[in-house]
Amino acid sequence: MPDRRPFLYDAHVALGAKIVPFGGWEMPLQYATGTVAEHLACRNDAVVFDVSHLGTVRCDGPDMFEHLQSTLTNDLTKIAPGRAQYTHLLSDDGFVVDDIIVWWVGENEFDVMPNASNTSGVTAALPGVDVTNTRCVLAVQGPTARAKVATIDERFASVPRFGVVRFDYQGVEIRVAGTGYTGEDGLEIAVANEQAEALLHALVAAGVTPAGLGARDTLRLEAALPLYGHELTESSTTLEARLGWVLGWKKPTFRGRDAVLAEQERGVAHFLTGVVAEGRQPLRDGGEVLVDGISVGVLCSGNYSPVLERGIGMGLLTSDVPVGTTVTVALRGREIPAVVHALPFVRKAQ
Repeated sequence: MPDRRPFLYDAHVALGAKIVPFGGWEMPLQYATGTVAEHLACRNDAVVFDVSHLGTVRCDGPDMFEHLQSTLTNDLTKIAPGRAQYTHLLSDDGFVVDDIIVWWVGENEFDVMPNASNTSGVTAALPGVDVTNTRCVLAVQGPTARAKVATIDERFASVPRFGVVRFDYQGVEIRVAGTGYTGEDGLEIAVANEQAEALLHALVAAGVTPAGLGARDTLRLEAALPLYGHELTESSTTLEARLGWVLGWKKPTFRGRDAVLAEQERGVAHFLTGVVAEGRQPLRDGGEVLVDGISVGVLCSGNYSPVLERGIGMGLLTSDVPVGTTVTVALRGREIPAVVHALPFVRKAQ
């Protein structure tokens, strides 16, 4: 089956995007300025990503709160309508089926946002409707993101961090969340397909730089944000990823709860850990991390950090490897000197 094209595919090509397959979609990897320039534009100014490949499962009805609360890991009683929450969907064995953002749009209405390849798994677990094909999602990220979107419509800039707002925009409903995946402040805007291209062009005209999945990956890696299929998989756990805060321990149930409790009781053998190379050599997933020649784990993700100007990586390493430990990363026949580093590599926006 050929990869799906996002609704804005032609607009991206016209903006000079290099298109690559990702999660069953054809998505922009980078534009003419390149990944490093786009990355630094996000850290210092503002960029826009098309993240329409992410799913939207609309859960609307009087019993939806109970369905989500008893299935997903995090505790919705910690938030309220008009807020967003990061959460996990686990298997019965306690492994991560997907990591998800829930937009609590209205009293009985939720937009559940799974990863691109996992939408069908989420619709199987929750009584929602897949509306992914009806909208585009544009993520505007960076320290000047709010100021620049305010020149288009001041209501964009009023959305609080982790808030969710909906309003009429040029005759159609638009939904905006104060969320993102870069470590910077910003917004994710869900807009009907028929208005998406005009909004994209308005953002570019306002001085927001188009950015592709290459920069999205290096940004999330600097911020130590997990990527499904790498740090989070159906053979890894929430606790291994140091994300225990998304587990609603006070809830009577969520899927996989018994398995997670058993894991907590026996102790977690591996934890998500950061590694920084001594030089500019990018680290890559699959690199074996060695201490005095003994393997302590494998990198789940790796790349070059434009901010640190070093190779960086995250891996599930044994729990007895402290920050500051000198290590070697064995990668494609090379041995790269590195050191264990605290996460995140680059501090998130506050």
